[in-house]
Amino acid sequence: MARWLRPLVGALLLLEGAAALSFLHHRYEELVQALFRVQSQCPYVTRIYSIGRSVEGRHLYVLEFSDYPGIHEPLEPEFKYVGNMHGNEVLGRELLLQLSEFLCEEYRRGNERITRLIHDTRIHIMPSMNPDGYEVAAKQGPDSNGYLTGRNNANGVDLNRNFPDLNTLMYYSREISGPNHHIPLPDNWKSQVEPETLAVIQWISSYNFVLSANLHGGAVVANYPYDKSQDQRFRSHRRTVNTPTPDDKLFQKLAKTYSYAHSWMHRGWNCGDYFADGITNGASWYSLSKGMQDFNYLYTNCFEITLELSCNKFPPEEDLERQWMANREALVAFIEEVHQGIKGIVSDENNNGIAGAVISVLGISHDITSGDMGDYFRLLLPGTYTVTASAEGYQPLTVTTTVGPAAPSLVHFQLKQEGVRKPAERKASGTRMNNKALQKKVVPRATRQGTQR
Repeated sequence: MARWLRPLVGALLLLEGAAALSFLHHRYEELVQALFRVQSQCPYVTRIYSIGRSVEGRHLYVLEFSDYPGIHEPLEPEFKYVGNMHGNEVLGRELLLQLSEFLCEEYRRGNERITRLIHDTRIHIMPSMNPDGYEVAAKQGPDSNGYLTGRNNANGVDLNRNFPDLNTLMYYSREISGPNHHIPLPDNWKSQVEPETLAVIQWISSYNFVLSANLHGGAVVANYPYDKSQDQRFRSHRRTVNTPTPDDKLFQKLAKTYSYAHSWMHRGWNCGDYFADGITNGASWYSLSKGMQDFNYLYTNCFEITLELSCNKFPPEEDLERQWMANREALVAFIEEVHQGIKGIVSDENNNGIAGAVISVLGISHDITSGDMGDYFRLLLPGTYTVTASAEGYQPLTVTTTVGPAAPSLVHFQLKQEGVRKPAERKASGTRMNNKALQKKVVPRATRQGTQR
């Protein structure tokens, strides 16, 4: 099917019985009410939970959609959306509330596509990561809100410059042929991050997220890792430094899925900038240190992109409906991207799941690990791959599998126990490098200020 036709077909599927939604800006109390209203309307497929509190004590609420809320089902991938990381970038916050209402209403109507999505995916939606900053921005309102008013949290910290800098560790590790995945955190990391950042890190450490998007504003483009280049540059420099991950082609595909399903993002010209296909490598745009999307990729199994969704960071209410219609299909289509590549269960000879098993793909120097139940999810483009599963105390197992363009291929691994390994072999099988030794040799670079993401 032609690329331009797919979003049209998907949008037509969503038009049938589309719910009448209210398009308003929601203050904190109104946001909470909206979330609990959705939960009360769809009690059997939703759950609300808080991952922690902001500096000023506001809950960081998440609304979960699943046919078994609160339960991880083996082989069912975990997906998340995060909005309003910068308090004055509010469109993502409102879009995620609209998406929540939409998913609930369409599920109740029996929409086949939405029903299948909720039954096959565990979806986590956090409308606001920075509720304190939003309240500051909302007091100013859309007409007088400044470029930075409410951007930071209540301590004046930019949350998208507040995650541990794993990129610097990764770049050094690469020079010595070390890993660029599941990089350990510095010993004192908790003292260096804000309450909101701490809550998110603990959240993404508790769930085996597979795919994610972080919703921002101030531009219109789908941005993918790496955000930080080895050679830091200001956005004003004409020379760009493309800094791809080992999964660069996959990230481009994920970003294009959103941009081409969006009404105008894919056209490229937006907000005075041009991005081919409506996508960009983060560092190619400008280098950003301690950002959330790079952290997801380097510390967890999650592949995250950043969506810049509007030129106006705080659009007026009369523009919200148009923005919702422009993003609705893209928001749904991106969730569906979690169902690609390969997945399976790594177990022992007694069919017990093995947690923390390493899944390596030949030719892609970025591994993922199995979850608590032994199930794993490896996003891949269509093609034929050589895949190895390994775990401490077991003989590694390698298979060749072909990935198609539709549903993920099911590839299980049953590992046999092995005898006592030699010290060198035992060291090689670990999934995390020696953090203390690595950090002693790395001096983090200074971060750049004044950028958008």
